Amino acid sequence: MITIGGDLTVHRLGFGAMRITGAGTWGPPPDRRQALAVLRGAIDAGVDFIDTADSYGPNVSEELIAEALYPYPANLVIATKGGLTRPGPGEWDGNGRPEHLRAALEGSLKRLRLDRIDLYQFHRPDPNVPLEESLGVLVDAQRAGKIRHIGISNVTAAQLAQARRFTSIVSVQNRYNAEDRASDDVLAACERDHLPFMPWAPIARGSAMQTLEKVARAHNATTQQIAIAWLLQRSPMMLVIPGTGNLAHLKENLAAAKINLSDDEMRNLSSARVI
Repeated sequence: MITIGGDLTVHRLGFGAMRITGAGTWGPPPDRRQALAVLRGAIDAGVDFIDTADSYGPNVSEELIAEALYPYPANLVIATKGGLTRPGPGEWDGNGRPEHLRAALEGSLKRLRLDRIDLYQFHRPDPNVPLEESLGVLVDAQRAGKIRHIGISNVTAAQLAQARRFTSIVSVQNRYNAEDRASDDVLAACERDHLPFMPWAPIARGSAMQTLEKVARAHNATTQQIAIAWLLQRSPMMLVIPGTGNLAHLKENLAAAKINLSDDEMRNLSSARVI
């Protein structure tokens, strides 16, 4: 279990709702019924943390979550994000302007059918907008009761420190896997101050994939399962959020929590990184 903001306790293996949309994270899923079944299957399996964003679809992921799960279980924490716009499939542009973030937050509240979002994350700092100016919108919304806690995503250690000087930041979501550990310093800051760290893109590519495949064979598991298990054992502050639009794949991902990697396997996976 892991605690977010001092008052939200969830399992360390959640669900990322990015992949329940169409190709390129654009438009509706090819099989809407299956996407809804995946969301309901996650809850039935005990998942109590779902991560999404207004840009997933855009809007589609949040709409599907509400359609599948509302009224929500009392223990379910839904985290969403704002701060990106979508020109087209596979395209992501940052937008940290206050007017955009205000509209993004209001849209998320409406689509998710919530009066307050438990964890609202600034999706990515905008180099054209001062970080404090973007975060100020979220602080105002928090004071108005529309946000419970504020998180931040895709940040450097310096940006995290800057954000925390301005307001209380309770979580970080950055790219991280066995190969790409450029955010090691950010993770270290999270470990020091007990902030949940949500790694996205959990599957390593390149040289680390060979090690993942070798360890997977030893455990009769998939490389995805080993990647998830490695993250869970890498740090107690990891809140892992693998995503899928397939029910069988969901069950495989959740089963990764039962895999126990040896010290040698952890060392081998850690030493495989190239970034």
